[in-house]
Amino acid sequence: MSGLVALAIGVVFGQAAEDIATLMVGHPAPKLQVSKWAQGEPVKEFERDKAYIVEFWATWCGPCVATIPHVNELHHKFKDKGLVVIGQNVWENDVSKVDPFIKKMGEKMTYRVALDSTEGSSKGQMADTWMKAAGQNGIPTAFVVNKDAKIAWIGHPNSLKESLLEEVLAGKFDIAKAAAAYESKMKRQKEEESIWQDFNKHKKAKEWDQADTVLAKLESTLPEDDRDKYCFTRFQLLIDRKDYKGAYKYAARLVESHPENTFMQNELAWRIATSKSIEERDLDVAEKIARKANETTKNKDPEILDTLARILYMKGQKDTAIEYQTKAVEFADGNRKKQFQSTLDSYKKGEDPKSY
Repeated sequence: MSGLVALAIGVVFGQAAEDIATLMVGHPAPKLQVSKWAQGEPVKEFERDKAYIVEFWATWCGPCVATIPHVNELHHKFKDKGLVVIGQNVWENDVSKVDPFIKKMGEKMTYRVALDSTEGSSKGQMADTWMKAAGQNGIPTAFVVNKDAKIAWIGHPNSLKESLLEEVLAGKFDIAKAAAAYESKMKRQKEEESIWQDFNKHKKAKEWDQADTVLAKLESTLPEDDRDKYCFTRFQLLIDRKDYKGAYKYAARLVESHPENTFMQNELAWRIATSKSIEERDLDVAEKIARKANETTKNKDPEILDTLARILYMKGQKDTAIEYQTKAVEFADGNRKKQFQSTLDSYKKGEDPKSY
């Protein structure tokens, strides 16, 4: 599980906007520069009677794949109201993988899909004129374009609210207010980067109290609803200073306050069970968290099933571990299916599985 989750955290929580943003909310949307439309009717230009979501993704990006069904739901809900959704493939390692990927996704990905143009750009024209220009260094990232062909919103697709789309489509969205709010957000991010460097300095020097103080300052720079961004950082800080009792109490509070956030629950359970930096491992806590996530996902999420199986195997419950790992293999796709099968084979042999 760790490989996919590490990627998810890196993209969703860890990426900082290092580039100076020249494309902001309120600015005219750059033109589309597409080498190929892999699915759907081509969009030559932004039409004034339509609004658009331009969502940047890649086949290798685990968080992007996880977000696609949500983007597809927005497509189906608003397509008859004038919304056009474009899945803009970017930073793709091998573009030949895109068509098979779309085919495999089937009804989960029915909106338009475009490939980036690399003419005159090593990373891609859309990567340069949209992502880099907006100071966005992680995917998935979505842009909402209003009926005046101006950027109305930039952010993670999962944070895009339907109410915003409804206002944009109805022509009632206050783009001036949104632009001012976004500019303030970007300023906060710059302040955040400076504080983050201070945090890392204290953490490296094992100055735990100072690191804790700086982390609290980091959290205070964010609106209360966004402070979960640093939940894993705080958990890991408690682990690093060997406050295991505090770490497990904090993990329990997170699970209690976020009962539907199965990604968070799964990551916490996995870290408690497998992190090499933990000297006092509490597998009972890990199992409780993993079972909560598995119950919420109705025993069908392969990543969570894999985590729960690993915990049970570590607790000596080999047969039950094999049962859950078998289900993980059943629901997994692609490389994850192969990795989970390898783990299952190890359990059956009574061997510790390889890390992945």
